[in-house]
Amino acid sequence: MNRMHGIIFAYGQCPKLQTLVEQRVADSIPYAARYRIIDFMLSNMVNAGVTDVGVILQDKYQSMLDHLGSGKDWDLSRKHGGLRLLPSVPKSDPSRPFRGKMEALASVESYVQRIRQEYVVLANGALICNMPLGDVLEEHIRSGADITCVCAPGNVAENPTTYMINEAGDVTDVVSRSAVTGGYSGLEVYIIGKKLLLELIAECDGHNEYSFHRAVLQSRRNRLKLHAYVFQGYAARIMSVAEYYARSMELLNSSVRADLFIPERPIRTKDRSDASTYYGPKSHCINSLISDGCIIEGEVVNSILFRGVHVEKGAKINGCILMQDTVIHAGATLRYAIADKNVTVNENRMLMGHSSYPLAISKFGVV
Repeated sequence: MNRMHGIIFAYGQCPKLQTLVEQRVADSIPYAARYRIIDFMLSNMVNAGVTDVGVILQDKYQSMLDHLGSGKDWDLSRKHGGLRLLPSVPKSDPSRPFRGKMEALASVESYVQRIRQEYVVLANGALICNMPLGDVLEEHIRSGADITCVCAPGNVAENPTTYMINEAGDVTDVVSRSAVTGGYSGLEVYIIGKKLLLELIAECDGHNEYSFHRAVLQSRRNRLKLHAYVFQGYAARIMSVAEYYARSMELLNSSVRADLFIPERPIRTKDRSDASTYYGPKSHCINSLISDGCIIEGEVVNSILFRGVHVEKGAKINGCILMQDTVIHAGATLRYAIADKNVTVNENRMLMGHSSYPLAISKFGVV
């Protein structure tokens, strides 16, 4: 039996993502032409040999349910264990959002008690990276830490949790919502023993403590041994429309794609089995990431197109992200725009945003 169990927090409220989270949570946003953001963390776990994963949900989770299904595309459809979707609410007040990870874990305490593995990896679903979680577990065991916190050099998101680390790799200070010179940005990935996790859930629940950062990493830092695993690969947390656009456009850089899509650690997603993309005789496509099932008859430059997108003759796309089954009719021009799923842009329309403030069109929108 594998020694590690996965728990993914997939309920985060990110209002700065605006139209992208009208009908879904951030973890379920489409990314990289054919994936959802949660695919990366779920695949990281599967690639490390994790066979049991629980996904904590709360609101707007229909998109997540449709995407994950039984977990078969990640080899997690099993009679015993496998993928478990855990829609839940705070025990004290079911009408409000979770205030923190400890409150979310308390709501699924009975699930945690039934975990068969010795170690648990806790992770946010809205983290984009290809991380060797098996190596993280090995370092956790080697260091004798109570909790191993995964971090990265530099800033990976707005208002990060910052770790100060000594020469031995142990965490000496935890600073919330502030970048500190010489510190490392937290990636919201932790490895902890099941027994300790249950003790912390009971303690925090009994004292109405709900934040993993404040109640565990900060308040109990002198009692627990916190160790840091510094991840050196590409990592991004999506917290706003501008961040989503910028991190998506980075995929046009081959070195970023090579860091995310590693053959020995594949990123899995829901299979749609589309036909190959069709390029018309007068189509024009430069420096773009285009998925299967598209029909390209117009001009596409520096853009990302998801499955089933149709760009008609005379349409011009530049610096755009067009999600699944979007249709751009003849003569339309789009620059620096994000079109959610099933958007229709009518003939001869001109839509223009800016690279620092892209125009976002809601799902099923008609322009």
